[in-house]
Amino acid sequence: MALPGRGREDRGKMGSLLTVKDLVVRFGERTILDGLSFELVSGEVLAVIGPNGCGKTVLLKSLLRLLPSAGTIDWAAGTRIGYVPQKIAPDRGLPLRVREALEAKARLMGLGRAEVDRVAETAGLGSDVLDAAAGLLSGGQFQKMLIAFALLGQPNVLLFDEPTASLDELSEERVYELLHRLQIEQGMTVVLVSHDLSVVFRYATEVLCLSRGFTCSGPPQRVLTPAALEALYGAPPKYYVHHAERTNP
Repeated sequence: MALPGRGREDRGKMGSLLTVKDLVVRFGERTILDGLSFELVSGEVLAVIGPNGCGKTVLLKSLLRLLPSAGTIDWAAGTRIGYVPQKIAPDRGLPLRVREALEAKARLMGLGRAEVDRVAETAGLGSDVLDAAAGLLSGGQFQKMLIAFALLGQPNVLLFDEPTASLDELSEERVYELLHRLQIEQGMTVVLVSHDLSVVFRYATEVLCLSRGFTCSGPPQRVLTPAALEALYGAPPKYYVHHAERTNP
């Protein structure tokens, strides 16, 4: 199911949740992000795409102020952010149960057990998963646990760094269905890093393209043209057109 589109006029009427201006991130002599500017509007699903090494994960960590940067990162007052990192390999010998892990974070945030029950239900974690050792979860179950972690404290923005990396197709679909439900039912704003253009066309309302010497932003159907995709990835456009057409019959 595709998310509803939004025109430029409608987008302008929505509240600005994040303004980024002239963002620069450097690691030593290497510049990762150079003068990046964009705006995130409340209720959007912003997909961040681009080739490996273009700075997608660096951007998310910069938005969380986990990396030093220059320029402006201005979140609206009252913004609450949840974050699901790209990949965490669980320790198979870890005896900690999922419920215990969630309750530990909830206590640190001053939250009660009712909040744990709420996020578990939202993320689709049944009692069998909650009572299981975190290290023995399947990939899809572990990813949903991370999403439940991110939902503690009722954030209104979720940052997802490749949320379905290494998952099988069925688990991947269920995770994206969950993200879709959060956006539609709770008005959640989502920033999503993805390599899968079929996912971008299916779920994103806006897209931010990152590549050295080339950036673009706007609705996927408008900005992800064959020419733009070739400039972004440095590959023939036929491959990318195929994916766009497959998801937009």
